[in-house]
Amino acid sequence: MNDKSVFRLVMVVSAVVFIAVVILNKKILPVPDSIPYFVYRLPKLNAMINGTCSLLLLLSLYFIKERNIAMHRKVNIIAFCLSAVFLVSYITYHWLAQETTYPVGNPLRTPYLVILVSHIILAAVVLPLILLSFWYGLKSQEPDGEAYIQRHRKLTRWSFPIWLYVTVTGVVVYLMISPFYVFQN
Repeated sequence: MNDKSVFRLVMVVSAVVFIAVVILNKKILPVPDSIPYFVYRLPKLNAMINGTCSLLLLLSLYFIKERNIAMHRKVNIIAFCLSAVFLVSYITYHWLAQETTYPVGNPLRTPYLVILVSHIILAAVVLPLILLSFWYGLKSQEPDGEAYIQRHRKLTRWSFPIWLYVTVTGVVVYLMISPFYVFQN
């Protein structure tokens, strides 16, 4: 695949994910009468995945600063795969489960909403950045890889801190909203 095709594919995938999340939050799709019990375990799983990805991203930064490219690559592949699992889990949960809202009148509602809104916006923004960063990192091993290394470095200056923020705030959002779930977590 050439770079233009990859860029188009990344934009299409990012748009499809964004549209899917919007549709799921609007509860447009039919929901089965019986929700499998595992669905109610997904928020905790998602927080654990986000926490793990946060640690992996910091480990990735450590390895690249140590010039251990092999470990940097392995850790990023694990973080990327875990993020893909997170995305499937997140979509499944928001399709099937009832929405939980933060109680009006709770003094932490405003900070919660600020964190949640920034988390959601940056999660949407970072997906194409992650996909392109990942692609450039993979292509950097090819014979003409120096140009991809430079692109990877430029892009990760933005994608890394945003992705780290999104994974950390994902855990914070879970910790703040979990006491208000209407099901046993």
